[in-house]
Amino acid sequence: MKSRRQQYLLQLIKDRAVETQEELMGYLHQAGFRVTQATVSRDIKELRLAKVPDGKGGYKYALPQGAGKGDLNRRARRVFEDYVRGIDFSGNLLIIKTYPGGANAVAAVLDELQWEGVIASLAGDDVIFLVVRSEAEQSLKRPKGVAGELYRRLEDLLYGH
Repeated sequence: MKSRRQQYLLQLIKDRAVETQEELMGYLHQAGFRVTQATVSRDIKELRLAKVPDGKGGYKYALPQGAGKGDLNRRARRVFEDYVRGIDFSGNLLIIKTYPGGANAVAAVLDELQWEGVIASLAGDDVIFLVVRSEAEQSLKRPKGVAGELYRRLEDLLYGH
């Protein structure tokens, strides 16, 4: 529940200019989360939300800008301690098993780390798939074989070539 609530908070502050904890609490209540002001305050602290100018003379909650790699690594370590049950792999897929409801929080912090070679993360409720490039693919600009042909077709659709 905490993970879903915090993911909702993150999406909320991306979509709306929220100025106060009371507003956050109201939106959470509307979404079905039963929270107290103390819970909202803890979530703000854990998510490291900051008040930033809203461009209209007021302030709104936002993710902190320019968080250092050390901060990000500490947050990733804390998220892993809180949510991850185990890891496994198969070929170029890494599988991260989380407690129920924890996968989105873990995937979000992994995406923020922007590790080289990670192509994508896909999170369900309690599992994440990380797709990584093989060593042979690291230097290639495009995949080969059938994947290469499909990649070219997708580029044509995306860029209109």
